[in-house]
Amino acid sequence: MKLLITTQVYENYGYRWKPKGGNDYVVRDVDPCDMIDVIVDRVRSQIEQDNDSYQETIIGHSLVADDYLTEFEQSQLEYEGKITYPAREILVDSLVD
Repeated sequence: MKLLITTQVYENYGYRWKPKGGNDYVVRDVDPCDMIDVIVDRVRSQIEQDNDSYQETIIGHSLVADDYLTEFEQSQLEYEGKITYPAREILVDSLVD
């Protein structure tokens, strides 16, 4: 299985933060018995950003089948016949300390 992590992106317009969509990330070869919250915490620093002009925050995660396609990947297949921009793959450090 793979772990699908979704984010929300905000951009700073000087007077307010405006939501600008989000991104999908995947962690491959996840065992359903793994502690999923621990994995999310391990990869958080590779995903989340917070500075004066841009923020990206994890808003959700779920285990999905290895052949799962995000909505964006599905639309690429439907309209272009191929996936040019797949979900970003994140590598996780060993869970053993």
